[in-house]
Amino acid sequence: RRGMLATEDYLDALNWVEGLGGVEAAFKRSDANLAVLDAWVTKTPWVEFLAADKATRSNTSVTLSITDPRVAKLDDKGQQDFVKKFVALLEKENAAYDIGGYKAAPPGLRIWCGATVEAADLEKLTPWLDWAFEATVAELN
Repeated sequence: RRGMLATEDYLDALNWVEGLGGVEAAFKRSDANLAVLDAWVTKTPWVEFLAADKATRSNTSVTLSITDPRVAKLDDKGQQDFVKKFVALLEKENAAYDIGGYKAAPPGLRIWCGATVEAADLEKLTPWLDWAFEATVAELN
């Protein structure tokens, strides 16, 4: 019975991608999503891509480092705590969920930008990221 549900999920996903225009359209959506974050990172002084080299940057699971000197000077645990507070603020406001970096990764953010995400939603997210950063960094003083 579970096998049939998994098969139906798989078929539904394939139909959804086909409805977008196929795999190439799905790639284009992910690229457009990455472009939203790229434009935001370019103008935002407190954050950078973890993958500095564009050739190695994912267009789906986008990872970001908080590079502001007030955060960067903290030890690893302090940076991890900063990210936890930052993420908790966003979750409390229902603005973003599960965007903390992976446990084994350097402290930072991880934002899903795959084809299932709308670029407009990422555009709505970036002001929230700025707000959460300012609120969290204010607690450092």
